[in-house]
Amino acid sequence: MAESSKVIHVRNVGHEISENDLLQLFQPFGVITKLVMLRAKNQALLQMQDVSSAISALQFFTNVQPTIRGRNVYIQFSSHQELTTIEQNIHGREDEPNRILLVTVHHMLYPITVDVLHQVFSPYGFVEKLVTFQKSAGFQALIQYQAQQCAASARTALQGRNIYDGCCQLDIQFSNLEELQVNYNNDRSRDYTNPNLPAEQKGRSSHPGYGDAGVAYPQMANTAAIAAAFGGGLPPGITGTNDRCTVLVSNLNDDSVDEDKLFNLFSLYGNIVRIKLLRNKPDHALVQMGDGFQAELAVHFLKGAMLFGKRLEVNFSKHPNITPGTDSHDYVNSNLNRFNRNAAKNYRYCCSPTKMIHFSTLPQDVTEEEVVSHVQEHGAIMNTKVFEMNGKKQALVQFENEEEAAEALVCKHATSLGGSIIRISFSQLQTI
Repeated sequence: MAESSKVIHVRNVGHEISENDLLQLFQPFGVITKLVMLRAKNQALLQMQDVSSAISALQFFTNVQPTIRGRNVYIQFSSHQELTTIEQNIHGREDEPNRILLVTVHHMLYPITVDVLHQVFSPYGFVEKLVTFQKSAGFQALIQYQAQQCAASARTALQGRNIYDGCCQLDIQFSNLEELQVNYNNDRSRDYTNPNLPAEQKGRSSHPGYGDAGVAYPQMANTAAIAAAFGGGLPPGITGTNDRCTVLVSNLNDDSVDEDKLFNLFSLYGNIVRIKLLRNKPDHALVQMGDGFQAELAVHFLKGAMLFGKRLEVNFSKHPNITPGTDSHDYVNSNLNRFNRNAAKNYRYCCSPTKMIHFSTLPQDVTEEEVVSHVQEHGAIMNTKVFEMNGKKQALVQFENEEEAAEALVCKHATSLGGSIIRISFSQLQTI
């Protein structure tokens, strides 16, 4: 064990765990003088008033597993004897108040724009500038107030709060930047002191210094939507340079899969032009996506996914496109293609199949029982929730595993429930 110290190092601190949760865990052992959340590492450093308080805490938790919000956390003495401002800078942002806030949004079920953030943060003072971007820690924003006191008030009032019911949780730290530079006024950045800035982003990050490095996208119609979704960066493992639009899917359960079910699955990652089941190889199919970027998303997120008892193989095809004919199914004009509207939102929620599916466009009077009844044939349902967002009914259904959720999605997306054609997608939420 490390040398005794009044600084305690806490590991496995999930995004759902707040500063208050940690304070409540350790306050029985003495006065806590400092707390630093190391969000990028899922860790925290906590300084007790004296070494004996820290020893009492560690001795107690030697025999009792500390848990917060159902998650086991692990504690040990820190190698630091004292938390100073310099040490805090090594690990995270300064704890010194600053007029610029660094905001991370966790459990982002709904898209968060500059306008949404401005609505949330402006009650605490005049917001001069606002920049959003995508980093490894998730969706983030830098918010510059006119006065430091306004930033401090906003942090105190909003830390750990949800923008929407049950999701989009705010994690707020003081930034160590002195001034934000904003080059464009659009849905990703805004300078409220200079309304005359241009809106054009030219397919690159407006703020490569804040987010990931600017990415040069292939020439495609949806460049602006991709930039809006990913803040100028791209998801890990996605190059953005693929120009092959057609995907070969193999190891399909040919007794259970048809073109429409494949459409429901692959349309999560882009618009579908055409799908062809290969008659000479019944467990193979070709899927032509709207462009190479969408095809790359589908290959990346669906390779190895389980569907109807089979593990899918998804690779780029040697065929540049699918020739129209009686043996192929055309979807190019389908109003069920998801990326004709709200493309940025749809890109942002691309992910591998999860245990949780999200329902939208539900009838206003729908009940939880009706939602469950609609999909329960596909597997064991662990949890459900029906809720309202912007006046529209939505639902979450959690299955026992990803395969059951995928089966429910491919079979029940775009079906009728209570007279409404429902929309189903995978949710990245871990729990309801």
